[in-house]
Amino acid sequence: MARGNKNATIIPGFGLTLGVTVAWLSALVLVPLVLLFVRTTALSWPKFVEIVTDERAVASYKLTLGCALAAASLNAVMGSIIAWTLVRVEFPGRRLLDAVVDLPFALPTAVSGIALTAVYSRNGWIGQALGFPVAFTPLGIMVALTFIGLPFVVRTLQPAIEDLDPGVEEAAGILGASRMQTFFRVIAPALLPSLITGFALAFSRALGEYGSVIFISGNMPLRTEITPLLIVTKLEQFDYAGATALGAVQLTASFLMLFSINLVQWWTARKTGVR
Repeated sequence: MARGNKNATIIPGFGLTLGVTVAWLSALVLVPLVLLFVRTTALSWPKFVEIVTDERAVASYKLTLGCALAAASLNAVMGSIIAWTLVRVEFPGRRLLDAVVDLPFALPTAVSGIALTAVYSRNGWIGQALGFPVAFTPLGIMVALTFIGLPFVVRTLQPAIEDLDPGVEEAAGILGASRMQTFFRVIAPALLPSLITGFALAFSRALGEYGSVIFISGNMPLRTEITPLLIVTKLEQFDYAGATALGAVQLTASFLMLFSINLVQWWTARKTGVR
């Protein structure tokens, strides 16, 4: 019986797979992003600076980044609780609740935006119960971004929680560790890389979200106007260079923040030994 080749793999050789990977990523990601920056060369440097530092543009940057960061942080907390409950707690309807988590993936963003606006408006069920305005405020934008980002955190954490050995937690308790000590010294280090990944995914999705936000935000310049909406407004005015200038700024900021998050994730995985 012939001995199998240890180097044999199902996927073809390194050269072919690398070539397909680079070509595919270039066509879908790299080339469009490079052309975004190339398009801005139609503007002179003073004009570019004038567009990207306009009062309306700066207000949209602050609103977009602030709401995206707040929504991703809230999802990191609530998503962790939901993921832990779905994995570790047995209760009637768990499978149904697990399926509900994926609804933001399945719903068209415009439909979710209309639904959130109806529920959180002054006359909506939740809006009336809260007693303060949510829709057409920055808080409403954060609600929409939290809605579309929650599945990223939950689905990233679930496999990591499933891989946790309950015996390790029991051993920590037997050795005298309190619940808080067990959580912060045993559970948290194992889940932290996955949590950071989920946070980064939710944050990056929130930065570019448009459909679910335009209805609930009210789109008021200098108050509830997000950067993607301002970009679309410039496109409707046939100001393509101005739109690409704003897009280049948002892309650069997004890349720098995601790069920083990935560095933190790498450092955390190295310190904890969890990949």
